[in-house]
Amino acid sequence: MYPILRKFLFFFDPEQVHYFTMNSLSLFLKIGFIRKIFKNKFIIQDKTLLTNAFGLDFRNPVGLAAGFDKNAKYINELSYCGFGFIEIGTLTPKGQNGNPKKRLFRLKKDKGIINRMGFNNDGVEVAIEHLKKVRKNGVLVGGNIGKNKVTPNDDANNDYLKCYHALFDHVDYFVVNVSSPNTPNLRALQERAPLEKLLSTLIHENNNKTQQKPILLKIAPDLSSEQLDDIVDIVLKTKIHGVIATNTTISREGLVTPMNTVNEIGAGGLSGKPLLSRSTEVIKYINNKSNGAVPIIGVGGIHSAEDAIEKLEAGAVLVQLYTGFIYEGPSVIKKINTEIIKHRNQSHG
Repeated sequence: MYPILRKFLFFFDPEQVHYFTMNSLSLFLKIGFIRKIFKNKFIIQDKTLLTNAFGLDFRNPVGLAAGFDKNAKYINELSYCGFGFIEIGTLTPKGQNGNPKKRLFRLKKDKGIINRMGFNNDGVEVAIEHLKKVRKNGVLVGGNIGKNKVTPNDDANNDYLKCYHALFDHVDYFVVNVSSPNTPNLRALQERAPLEKLLSTLIHENNNKTQQKPILLKIAPDLSSEQLDDIVDIVLKTKIHGVIATNTTISREGLVTPMNTVNEIGAGGLSGKPLLSRSTEVIKYINNKSNGAVPIIGVGGIHSAEDAIEKLEAGAVLVQLYTGFIYEGPSVIKKINTEIIKHRNQSHG
């Protein structure tokens, strides 16, 4: 069913069709029997899937990566697709339009997407209003936070702190996004000195709370081994709770799509299948380097159950999808969870 629907949807502009699809889903799920169909078709309740990470209990280890539901508008709808957790954002203190359109492109031959959205969102306060309406149905919510484009890097910490404090009562965990390639100079915050300062500041604020919430760092796949060594050192030193590996890549290596088409699209982060092996390499590297001391959410190129298992075997404790969800549809989440049950039963058997 979904491949036919995808064929139709892929005729249209990716950004417009995203909102059309989600608004349609929202409408359909207001009908009781359709909710029931979704529940039966996509949601697996099995205690084998229960996963504890960063002190949180996830109903299953398959989540939706940030960027899909930037303003926390569709959490209720997406929870019917079978996810164990949903990450909203990236959110910034003030709303911003992001980069000029067109800024989202499909690479169908590669099962990939190039985006240069640029943290378009309505601002953290609008997202909070949406979060207040979320039905608590066992799906955990992560808040992915960033800085406004107009904020210089020297003042970036204040933007992250504003988002952290505003969202604290409304999300289950935080993700510090310093790895998007679409905000000028943002990736400079991944360098040792600014990153250590930013994470230390957030952890200090977190420790002052009566109950702390996990803070994770989302990193780029384009880091060298030396930079990854620094990341591991900083994570262990600042005692943040984990890493999300990885964000999109600026690399265009190994694509099937003709290079002239890719060059016409221009700048942006590449996600989907082409990212599969590099993101897994980064997971493996961090896991080995930290002797398993850094919990990792694995993301990048997961389009099948095998892809997800590969990430878990490389050292990830949870996985996330974005592009794979768009190309494969919601049934891929159930397929992944079904395979994880088998995998875990064999391991314990």
